[in-house]
Amino acid sequence: MSWIRPAGKGWICGESSPLLRSCGFLFFLAAGALLIVLVLTTARFTSRQGLRDLAGEGNARLELYVSYLRGVLEKYEGLPELLATNKRLVSFMKNPGGRDRIEALNRYLATINDISDAADTYLMDREGLTIAASNWDAERPFIGRNFSYRPYFKQAMKGQLGRYFALGTTSSRRGYYFAYPVRSNGEIIGAVVVKINIDKVEHNWGHRDETFLVTDPDGVIFLSTNPAWRFQALHPLSPEVKTRIEQSRRYPKSRLTPVPVLATNSTDTGTLLSLLENGRKKEYLQQSQTMPQAGWQVHILSDTKHVRLLVRRTLIGTAAAFILVVVLVLMYRQQRLRLQEQRCHEEESRRMLEQVNLDLERRVSERTSALSEVNSQLRLEIGDRRRAEEKLRHARKELIHTAKLAAIGQMATGINHELNQPLAAIRAYGANGRELLIKGRVEEAISNFDRIAELTERMAGIGSQLKIFSRKSRGNLSSLPLQGVVDGALEILMPMLGKTGITIGIDLNPADIRVRANSLLLQQALVNLITNGVHSVQGHKTPIVAVTGRFFEDMVRVEVRDNGPGVDVSDREKVFDPFYTTKPSGQGLGLGLTITRRIIEEMDGHIYLEEEGTFTVFVVLLHRESAE
Repeated sequence: MSWIRPAGKGWICGESSPLLRSCGFLFFLAAGALLIVLVLTTARFTSRQGLRDLAGEGNARLELYVSYLRGVLEKYEGLPELLATNKRLVSFMKNPGGRDRIEALNRYLATINDISDAADTYLMDREGLTIAASNWDAERPFIGRNFSYRPYFKQAMKGQLGRYFALGTTSSRRGYYFAYPVRSNGEIIGAVVVKINIDKVEHNWGHRDETFLVTDPDGVIFLSTNPAWRFQALHPLSPEVKTRIEQSRRYPKSRLTPVPVLATNSTDTGTLLSLLENGRKKEYLQQSQTMPQAGWQVHILSDTKHVRLLVRRTLIGTAAAFILVVVLVLMYRQQRLRLQEQRCHEEESRRMLEQVNLDLERRVSERTSALSEVNSQLRLEIGDRRRAEEKLRHARKELIHTAKLAAIGQMATGINHELNQPLAAIRAYGANGRELLIKGRVEEAISNFDRIAELTERMAGIGSQLKIFSRKSRGNLSSLPLQGVVDGALEILMPMLGKTGITIGIDLNPADIRVRANSLLLQQALVNLITNGVHSVQGHKTPIVAVTGRFFEDMVRVEVRDNGPGVDVSDREKVFDPFYTTKPSGQGLGLGLTITRRIIEEMDGHIYLEEEGTFTVFVVLLHRESAE
């Protein structure tokens, strides 16, 4: 700040007062302290309010989740008691009879199981031995297995409704068990058990910012929308608890390690958990509710990132508002200083005003001249740009025309590739039919002509499927036997295989594998893959082309392998590109694998290339269908 004083008596214009400098420093110091207090207070209040809002939303979701779980359990709770009074089951328990009667009861339980949409329904004698079950025709049925160690059986034999959640020792699948005693003349002679599948609970309640957990009375997580936390514990388990769980075989082959909790902090809205997840620290608000009938504890973990984001935004807004107020105060103070300086320099300003005006006029004249030059340059650039835009529009029209021609060419080559195999087969069958007619072998000739008719129908089907392809449609998907599709593909390739003398090895295990696919499209895909393999092994001393089919988790893995020269490492990423081929000119369009991949993907499948030693393997994954 500047002051004026007479010479020799005080401060003169342009000198700053030490007292004012000291006051300015104290002002900034007080403002900084006030800002820190305001930020801390705002952060604490906003965090509490955000956690309250988050807890309110979490409680509402938790209530819905608990109600949903109760509904799922109550739906089946009365079923075993109802079955226990079934005269047919009671009569069977008293007199099991022969094999036919046991098989009839198994089918009866399977029908009940299908109607009730339960996972399994089975009947146990008083020793815990399963004597009839709905899964009697499964790979690992319950019949003949003893589950007397299960708590639900022990509760049923005490005359109570048994409840229990565990991993199945036979199926290794999670399930909730209801068991009820079967009585005859007041005496308990066995138990009927209903197992329900509650996996769909996790799928129906998954949310990206919330995690639902359900724990048993020991604190072990058996249901979770986060798959990584299943069969872990919310807290370390004692050796006695672990021993008891192992003896009941509740979670076989599960390590029951604790969830990596870094820190906990109890608040009035819930418990704040700091967890190590995928190498990163995350914070959740934990809220819990008890389901006393099932003995479960239901938890919801809500990610607090939105609360932290709200606090951060509120702090930024608060700090910005405070700084704005400080700036306004400083501006007001600066305005007062300027008024004082204006009085101090009034005389000097008058003298300099004329010179400033002259300088201003000179600068205005210079800038006006510069702007005139810039305007002229802009006009020239505008003209150039308009001409360039005109050329661009013309080039764009040419490009669109070229793209249309390319699309027509690609479509024509695609149709040619898809129809090539049936046409080759028609030519071969036609030539053979002519020879057979000349030799008087009429029945065999008629068979050849029937095959030609089938192939023409297939070519018509290919045409309709190409229309479906252009609309990006999946076509009609259904449950198909893989063996029948492979046989149809080999039927088309029979003329070519007869000329080359190559035998295709077929290994489907089990033989009745079924897939969800379109018969015509899948058959064409296999024709393309087998044809590639046959072309690859031509000239080989011991050619091998094989088709195998196996179950792979919930999919079917179909492999077409050959011992040809293989695919170079540099070409593996390009084998599915349109018009890319390693065959000599005139022997391939490079569309077979492109069309095959499109077919497989339209059926929700996957295809990729593998190298296994001296074999080149094309792997196709398709959705598995039940053999029933």
